Amino acid sequence: MSETMQEKKRSLFPSMKLVAIAAGAGLIAGAVAVYLKEAAKGNGQEQTVAVDCTPAKATVARLTPFARGDVAAFIVNKDPQALSLPAFKTATGKDARLEDFSGKVQLVNLWATWCVPCREEMPALNGLQKALGGERFQVTAINLDTGSDEKPKEFLEETKIDALPLYHDATLSSFNALKAAGVAFGLPASVLLDGKGCMLGSLNGPAAWEGDDAQALIKAAIGEGA
Repeated sequence: MSETMQEKKRSLFPSMKLVAIAAGAGLIAGAVAVYLKEAAKGNGQEQTVAVDCTPAKATVARLTPFARGDVAAFIVNKDPQALSLPAFKTATGKDARLEDFSGKVQLVNLWATWCVPCREEMPALNGLQKALGGERFQVTAINLDTGSDEKPKEFLEETKIDALPLYHDATLSSFNALKAAGVAFGLPASVLLDGKGCMLGSLNGPAAWEGDDAQALIKAAIGEGA
């Protein structure tokens, strides 16, 4: 085998590995998730938000055919409801909320440095943000490491995750809120929200988010090409 072919094989291995993991998640949603035995209740509670999510049903219908391939484990929410999470911290220690990004479709991802599938998924989320992030869409990745944010900061720097700012929830309140909503069973966990905060669907376990299947799903959610 030539040196060039060997290099290509090595470069493809991480993405192929993630695709294999995601395929397994498609068969049994959440089966590859790293399960949390207990989660701290935290200081915040899930907010009740008065939002009319009826229009989101049209978006759900549009994206449903795209829950396939690398994102076959994506579970479409046929009855969209507003979702709000407790405040989390920015890299500078300031409070942030999902509502701060209203108007954008958001892929909200919960991850931790101790979660191996999460670590393997982060480059894919970074790639998705680079490909489609902008005024209409963003990946909102919230780290759940307890204690300080030193470890997640080091991880993002070491792995060159340069398109995703650090958001940190040391209380695990974000996970508890998604668990209470019945859409998070372990890590990683992702939910797709429209610009009003209505939940369009969810996925437990990792996915090849930078791939064509995932990008087609996101484009359908933001109405690109519709």
